[in-house]
Amino acid sequence: MTGEEKRALKYGMAFISPWIVGFASFLLLPMVLSLYYSFCDYSVLNPPAFLGGQNYQELVHDEVFWVSLYNTFYFALFALPLGTLTALFLALLLNSNIRFLGFFRTVFFLPSLVPLVALAILWQDILHTEYGIVNELLGVIGLGPFDWLGDPALAKPGLVLTTMWIVGNPVVIYLAGLQDVPRALYEAARIDGATKMQETAYITLPMISPVIYFNLIMGCIGVLQIFALPYVMTGGGPARSTLFYSMYLFDQAFAYLNMGYACAMAWILFGMIAVLTYSAHLLTNRFVVYGGS
Repeated sequence: MTGEEKRALKYGMAFISPWIVGFASFLLLPMVLSLYYSFCDYSVLNPPAFLGGQNYQELVHDEVFWVSLYNTFYFALFALPLGTLTALFLALLLNSNIRFLGFFRTVFFLPSLVPLVALAILWQDILHTEYGIVNELLGVIGLGPFDWLGDPALAKPGLVLTTMWIVGNPVVIYLAGLQDVPRALYEAARIDGATKMQETAYITLPMISPVIYFNLIMGCIGVLQIFALPYVMTGGGPARSTLFYSMYLFDQAFAYLNMGYACAMAWILFGMIAVLTYSAHLLTNRFVVYGGS
């Protein structure tokens, strides 16, 4: 290595050193410690006592653990595809040439700026059995009223409905992708007599497939870690029907001070997200079209 290269390396290391310090202090070290604590009996108030794999063995026989896991995957099974389709549909609408387009884009994005706690309280009223607007609208067609947050069979669908309200962020990302689709492709398709549906199916969706893939992965990570909305709206009830994985992990860590047990749950969640993300990558990779491919 020449003197010039050594100098360049020194300057490069100096520029990235704040990131390295931050990464090591606030991410790498906590991850290593949590992995160690997952094999310990640790209550924060006392030094950790090494237990081996006992925390993981107890999780296998923990009935509440499996309930929270079932609730989380049930929620993800409906919230993720419905949220993706809703966001994509809105983005396609907002990408059209209509009047007051800027106004409509703002309206659909604004709910994403509302703090989740405030949003949860708002939707408690929207889904209220007696005066909620959802039951009022269903009453027009002779349905209901439904106890959305008090009936174990309806609590999770009620939360899925709530998440449809906060699709503003993916809508913006979809819109950015739609703006990058070359106009020449649509012009060529129209010359060949393609309909709007054919343009969407054979041009729009393939061209924004990397954006769909990105939103799908981020959505998968998000729904598996859902916490604030159910914590405020239902507190895990009724009858643990909305007790999600991250809520049970939080209770173990901060309500019962069972930090070792919570760390084991966190690493299991990390493993599930990693496996699902890699599986999604393998399953969808051949459908994703990148520029130049």
